[in-house]
Amino acid sequence: MDLHLRKRTWAEISLENIAHNYRAIRAAIPTGCKFLGVVKADAYGHGAVAVSRKLEELGADYLAVSCLDEAAELREAGIGLPILILGHTPREYVSELIDLKLTQTVTCEAKAIEYSQEAARIGRPLRIHIKVDTGMARLGFLTAEGHFEQGVGNIVSACRQPWLEPEGIYTHFALSDEPGDEAREFTQKQFRLFLDVISRVEKAGITFKIRHCANSGAVVNYKETALDMVRPGILLYGFGDGGKLGLRPCMRLMTHVSTIKYIDDGLPVSYGGIYVTPRRTRMGVIPIGYADGLLRSLSNNCSFMTADGPAPQRGRICMDMCMIDLTDLPGINLESLIEIFGEKQSAESLAARAGTISYELLCSVSKRVPRVYTD
Repeated sequence: MDLHLRKRTWAEISLENIAHNYRAIRAAIPTGCKFLGVVKADAYGHGAVAVSRKLEELGADYLAVSCLDEAAELREAGIGLPILILGHTPREYVSELIDLKLTQTVTCEAKAIEYSQEAARIGRPLRIHIKVDTGMARLGFLTAEGHFEQGVGNIVSACRQPWLEPEGIYTHFALSDEPGDEAREFTQKQFRLFLDVISRVEKAGITFKIRHCANSGAVVNYKETALDMVRPGILLYGFGDGGKLGLRPCMRLMTHVSTIKYIDDGLPVSYGGIYVTPRRTRMGVIPIGYADGLLRSLSNNCSFMTADGPAPQRGRICMDMCMIDLTDLPGINLESLIEIFGEKQSAESLAARAGTISYELLCSVSKRVPRVYTD
């Protein structure tokens, strides 16, 4: 039986395209620069275990996740690469961090002290990376403007805590993927501040094996920021390069027509009646809804791709299904394949319809949607 007859809705993930994108990014960064693959949020919806295995096979140097649970999933699957946790881990889990050989981000002196105390109690060191806030105003040691001296002092204090092994230091750019002179000036200001922080910390006798700040936008637009390691996220999955690297999207979200019915003109369709048929309409029902990750904000504002062309989506998107207009597509019948996004319609174009970005569309594809891997 064909795949589409066995699945209500599924996501096809091309590991071949993951490999293509990895090699394209590698070719764009300096020789010897380390490659950290960001696989948080289940690898942006692509499946963290499968993507991490592929990256490990390809020769990546590091992985990054958001939290301990995501890291533990990879370790349980046998992934042996170094893993950096980008977010907070409570001190009560330091023993698990050490047992799983994970690298923990430290964002302030107080957390460094807590982690050091727990590591001392266990009697084994914890590997850490220092996070510097150079303008993102999110996590990290404050160092901008009047915070520079105190920020540097706090970083030095954190790195000198016993039982901590400060392997790396990093920051995150806020506007590296944005166009325009203001974005460029702000990104360059962040980069200069980051280098100044490192220089001052090194004068205190502390050095780092890995300095990293180049996220996806910086890999494409600011080659000088590569330093010791780059952190591509959305680039790995085929977006964000503006065509400069020749990347390929890796996810194709698919479903099929489960029901077809004829609806007389003048009748409302779905919840709220926001669409009323202007004519007798051949309406298809497809088994995908917002519980699968199809954003409700797309309701009555998009089309999905069939073998014969686009089929307009009609009415409100429901939890488990939605409706498409097949009146002008007589060749589309029961079990005909429907592409939500992928080869014929990019996730970026569909995301724009929803007033969001491709990241959200990819990450929204829920766990109940099976991932089918091709290589």
